[in-house]
Amino acid sequence: MGVALVNPDLSQYICIHGHFYQPPRENPWLEEVEVQDTAAPYHDWNERITAECYGPNAAARILREDGRITDIINNYQYLSFNFGPTLLAWLERHASNVYQAILLADRLSQDNFGGHGSALAQVYNHLIMPLANRRDKYTQVVWGIKDFEHRFGRRPEGMWLPETAVDHKSLGVLVDHGIKFTILAPHQAHRIRPLGGDETEWLDVSGGQIDPSQPYRVMLDSNPNNSKYIDIFFYDETIARAVAFEGLLSSGEHLTNRLMEGFSEEREGPQLVHIATDGESYGHHHHFGEMALAYAIERLRHNTDCQLINYGQFLEHFPPIWEVEIYDNSSWSCPHGVERWQADCGCCSGGHPGWHQAWRAPLRAALDWLRNELAVLFETQGSQYLDDPWKARNHYISVILNRRLDNLDDFLHLHQKYPLKYFERRDTLKLLEMQRHALLMYTSCAWFFDEISGQETVQNLKYAARALQLARSFTGENLEEEFMRRLSWAPSNIPEFGNGAQVYRRLVLPALVDLRRIIAQYAISSIFEEKPQKSQIYCFELEHRDYRQETYGGTALAVGRMMVTSQITMSAEELTFVVLHLGGHDFHCVLRTTRGIMEYEQLKKELFQIFAFHSLTEVIRYLDNNFGTNYYSLKDLLTEERRKLIFQIIAETFARFENTYRQQYEENRKLMEYLKEIEAPIPRPFLVAAEYTLTQDLERETKHLEDTLDWERVIALVEEIQRWNLKVEAERLEPPFRRTLETALDDAVKSLDQRGKLENALQILKIAHLLPFPVNFWGAQNRFYQFWQEEGRSLKEAAAEAETGLELVDLEILQAIAEQLNFALE
Repeated sequence: MGVALVNPDLSQYICIHGHFYQPPRENPWLEEVEVQDTAAPYHDWNERITAECYGPNAAARILREDGRITDIINNYQYLSFNFGPTLLAWLERHASNVYQAILLADRLSQDNFGGHGSALAQVYNHLIMPLANRRDKYTQVVWGIKDFEHRFGRRPEGMWLPETAVDHKSLGVLVDHGIKFTILAPHQAHRIRPLGGDETEWLDVSGGQIDPSQPYRVMLDSNPNNSKYIDIFFYDETIARAVAFEGLLSSGEHLTNRLMEGFSEEREGPQLVHIATDGESYGHHHHFGEMALAYAIERLRHNTDCQLINYGQFLEHFPPIWEVEIYDNSSWSCPHGVERWQADCGCCSGGHPGWHQAWRAPLRAALDWLRNELAVLFETQGSQYLDDPWKARNHYISVILNRRLDNLDDFLHLHQKYPLKYFERRDTLKLLEMQRHALLMYTSCAWFFDEISGQETVQNLKYAARALQLARSFTGENLEEEFMRRLSWAPSNIPEFGNGAQVYRRLVLPALVDLRRIIAQYAISSIFEEKPQKSQIYCFELEHRDYRQETYGGTALAVGRMMVTSQITMSAEELTFVVLHLGGHDFHCVLRTTRGIMEYEQLKKELFQIFAFHSLTEVIRYLDNNFGTNYYSLKDLLTEERRKLIFQIIAETFARFENTYRQQYEENRKLMEYLKEIEAPIPRPFLVAAEYTLTQDLERETKHLEDTLDWERVIALVEEIQRWNLKVEAERLEPPFRRTLETALDDAVKSLDQRGKLENALQILKIAHLLPFPVNFWGAQNRFYQFWQEEGRSLKEAAAEAETGLELVDLEILQAIAEQLNFALE
């Protein structure tokens, strides 16, 4: 594919930038995002926003007037965009198809835009750069660049500053690392003059008066040669605001026209109309926004009056001719500069009138104090093992990106003072992880919203708690006590919390995880499921050295020896555990360090003797005497495992419910028919029994359609549900049906010589349109579109010429599948 060049006959160019970002949501101890009920029906907010925005922009639909799909495009390859590094890490693990589409888009954009990739790097975890010290600024930029190079395979030309918060020192760090440009809001510009101009030529452009249609240059040193500089693009704030907040994405035609209206005949020379908004505008904040964007992209790509371009390509052909002075400590989302992230400036979400944000300053002050204390500890302790602890911290991103032991060995070989022993390697990793969490605790979202007990602020406090936990290995001081004292100066708007210290005590401390809690998790869950010798719980590896379980009536006793190892810090411990299941949800689990095989075997023998011949009270007394009175119960388990066990515990109850509901429905169905015939209201209990029974039956029938499709049974169930106007649980029924459909479609297009598979996929699609809940066809449409683009047309031509075994009737099935999937394909 050739590289697209700038058309010399044009003077009008358009660039659309999307800032795609979510705050890191991973549990700091588990390194994974736990279930977030507010994101239902999705597992968490990352998953939900991926389904609503990041995925749809990788495969955006273009529709004709009747609503049928004529094309699917990857919006990213025509945009300028940046993704937060922590978000990309999550996408790589949990939405690999979307992640790969983003990386592919950057490669394709280099063909679209003269060799310039559209992806920009981003400061690593979205902290407010003007409020960071120089050391943290440096690490944030280094980590952001290294993460970008690891994923996109090239050096970044530009870098996104979180909230476009800027100061000259931060720009200097960007330039020191080879960054050529960044993007700011118009009101962040103070004055401009021609490059090389004198003091008399400054023009005031404050208040957003700067012309956004060209780039500008910021000079960063006082050297007369002005050799250190960075280029700035100030986006069109009027159009960007219309996209983000004024409904412009309700129509692709309106978006196209509004972008074209950004050009002015009064300007001379090349003009760049460009906007920058949160990328989530395109699909998450504005439903179907990605389709409006796709429509606009296609219209602009074929518009002979303008050319789509990205910032790197525009800079190559049209470098700045104006110098600009910016306002230090300014941002795009706070008219008071950067006060939103350190003071009660009045900026808030607006969702809670009357609430204050007086907690912001004390929160930042407490975190600054903690950062400084941890820095001293890191430097003092780290100097024992590392040639230069701060240089090692900057390079630690290589370990974060690849935690394989051979990569860790390479990292330590570069930075260690001497070959480190196991415990020294462990301590080195603890110190570096302490610093990683000391950076994560500054993620900007903690200050953006209204209340210190909000989930974004609590997330940052969890990072602080993890850093404090790691610090305990190296200091006798109680840093946490002083940290909480300082948090107590941060007032909450909610009386039940009172202040930041209470928020920390109630919402953060219960979330702490250590090696013992992981083993307790394993021990309790082992009562219900047989465990392999080696297993994994999040970022912890487990190996049981011995395990025995016996049951009696509705009770059970398990005793074992377990080795647990953190994959992050290499911390490890062997523990002896005992878990007593008293029935139902009542568990009593105790742990202690294994003291020797003989002692362990004697303990195990005595315990099972007591369990066999004495009361449960005697078992617990024995445990208290040998393990102490502290114990773990179901409430101490990690959230998702706790829920899983609870559902296992109550499964028998559910089965009894189903039998009761089914009996009631079958016994009263004729009465329901009669009541309906005479137009009398049907009692709610009858409808509840029908709803539960028919939902269960429909779930069973639609789970494995690729194996046994009982078309008539499914139709009958759907008609029965519609007859009684029942509501089924779409959140439960849709995902397995969708997966079945996608599997059947994959099988069909991979086995075109097996007509039965094509017919099966078509039948499942027909069923999908009859179901009493909407089915998400997005994945199935993507699969079929890719197949059709790669093979569909050639198959049709070959079949017409009788060169393949694919008969015309099979092509008719493929076309029927396309129609069921809402395509209007040739």
